[in-house]
Amino acid sequence: MNEHNTSPLCQLERLRPHEIRQRLKERSLVYVPLGTIEWHAEHLPVGLDALTAHGVCLQSAAHTGGIVYPPLHFGIGGGHGNYPWTVMLGDEAILRALLSSVLNAMQSFGVQQVVLFTGHFADEQIHLIGDVADRWNALGQSLRVLACSMNQIEPSPIAPDHAGIFETTLLHALWPEGVDLSQLPPKTPRTGNIEEDGWGPQRHIAGHPLWGVVGPDPRDFKPEQGAALLSAATSWLVGQVNARPG
Repeated sequence: MNEHNTSPLCQLERLRPHEIRQRLKERSLVYVPLGTIEWHAEHLPVGLDALTAHGVCLQSAAHTGGIVYPPLHFGIGGGHGNYPWTVMLGDEAILRALLSSVLNAMQSFGVQQVVLFTGHFADEQIHLIGDVADRWNALGQSLRVLACSMNQIEPSPIAPDHAGIFETTLLHALWPEGVDLSQLPPKTPRTGNIEEDGWGPQRHIAGHPLWGVVGPDPRDFKPEQGAALLSAATSWLVGQVNARPG
């Protein structure tokens, strides 16, 4: 991953105990990025949601301080459960229990603020992390929890989508080698106006040129837009964190 403007000292799994203590002394904040393993068409990796969430959290931690938990590749909802190389939790209680374990541990370590940030923004996932945060905060503990989702970025220079221009551009900004448009068929007179077929059920049929893409044709993405999109995502998340400190 291209970790420009970030430091490995933000990444929890790479820190020694004294380094963790020092980071949290400067700001008692832990980002927890979430995603899933999910089909994102042929041109993107199946771990995209967690990869982008982790990347944006690293960028944000470079501004706010704090540390970033390893990304959790677990998710629910989204309507892609029957695609190849897609692993969705069948029971939301599993993800609730996982997040509760993380929050209980962070509370015991004296952390003051945890940010749950999901790059998998199915409605079910957004509702779940929001509910986890609300229920935790209602307990009145010293640890405060903020739940945010990638599709809530405001303003965003590119509208959120699934495997379309938004996700392709964001991942390319973080990790250019992670995008391989050569895996999609080239545009032909038949596919040149692919947006005319909308984002309907035909996109869920194997063999469609944009099988699994819910959004604008990623073959039209412009790499030069990546910096602005990543900056917008980072600025928005930093603003959310600083507006509601622990």
